[in-house]
Amino acid sequence: MTPKGVGTGSLDERITGALVGAAVGDALGGPVEGYSPDQIAERHGGRVHGVVGPWNGDDWPTARPIAPYHKGDGHVTDDTLMTHALVRVYAGVRDHLDAYSVATHLVPDLMTTPRWIPELEAEALPLQRIFLAEKWLVARLHYGHVDPREAGSGNIVNCGAAMYMAPVGLVNAANPAGAYAEALDVAGAHQSSYGREAAGVFAAAVAAACAPGATPDSVVAACLSLAKDGTRDAVEAVCEVASRYTDFESALVPLRRAVAPYDTVGPDYRAPSLGARRPSRLHSIEELPVALGMLIVSGGDFRHAVLGSVNYGRDCDSIATMAGAVAGALGSTVPHDWAKTVAEASRLDLDAPARTLTEVTREIFARDVERRRAHEAAYATLTGNPCSG
Repeated sequence: MTPKGVGTGSLDERITGALVGAAVGDALGGPVEGYSPDQIAERHGGRVHGVVGPWNGDDWPTARPIAPYHKGDGHVTDDTLMTHALVRVYAGVRDHLDAYSVATHLVPDLMTTPRWIPELEAEALPLQRIFLAEKWLVARLHYGHVDPREAGSGNIVNCGAAMYMAPVGLVNAANPAGAYAEALDVAGAHQSSYGREAAGVFAAAVAAACAPGATPDSVVAACLSLAKDGTRDAVEAVCEVASRYTDFESALVPLRRAVAPYDTVGPDYRAPSLGARRPSRLHSIEELPVALGMLIVSGGDFRHAVLGSVNYGRDCDSIATMAGAVAGALGSTVPHDWAKTVAEASRLDLDAPARTLTEVTREIFARDVERRRAHEAAYATLTGNPCSG
């Protein structure tokens, strides 16, 4: 049964729900990232049901492999830092983005402007926090002067581009095909193969979730209509299995089993297989199909989808980021206590990026209408069939 409120809400509410929801999912998943459901349950005496502290407690500053990052206690990770950076790019461009926007706006933002980094508990350049797959942007675009449309080729194939594509879906609210195309262009500067494809499909999922009356099933249907190759197969397989369950506890093992044939990382998340993260038309990132699977299991309920994603383990901060963004875009309420804790702990105004992106989205839509009307008029002249009205 679809929870109350899912499929409803104004543009402003959907954008706020998606961006705040993504940040909350990110913060909840961060401290248990890299572990299995059984390890998470053993460490926390059961399933995680909200914000928890670092895996290694007070030893987090030196404990490997997490040090020096303070994961936990409501701190967002690089997923949110990159999402907010992309919102700033939209705020500067005030129009649809492409790969050149990444080179011209996103890369300078990452390498020149110090910002508060919650996991470092200090101001630093975002470049100092982001992972190697994101540092690739700076190496290839700033130092290598590679064509932005091709810069993603050669990077490790993972969820690096997909994890921050929610703003693309929101700018294209209720237009999954437009979101998919724009995200593929943007992500070309960052990723190739199924990593780039996942960015397009995730953006499409967020856009589809914004449509009036949207449901988890309609979101997945939109994704399947656009997704290609292994990404499509993985989403279909995982969501088919997810449709048999209504609680995340019983779905944890079946969802992992369903996505395993498409995941190149392998069973040991911290020791990836030799075939991991290489281009392939047969494979998929793990994070997006599982996030969509948890959306189906939960019926679109934010709390249920995010907690399922968190307790799944492995790359669960990114899984919960994606599930939180889509559930929030659907209109499911983000728990106020979670959002308040994450905002205060991370020293971030989680609503500010949403206000900015809502304003920019309205501007872009108005510009799209003008462009469409001009095209219609030109086409009418070409065909000798003037538009009425």
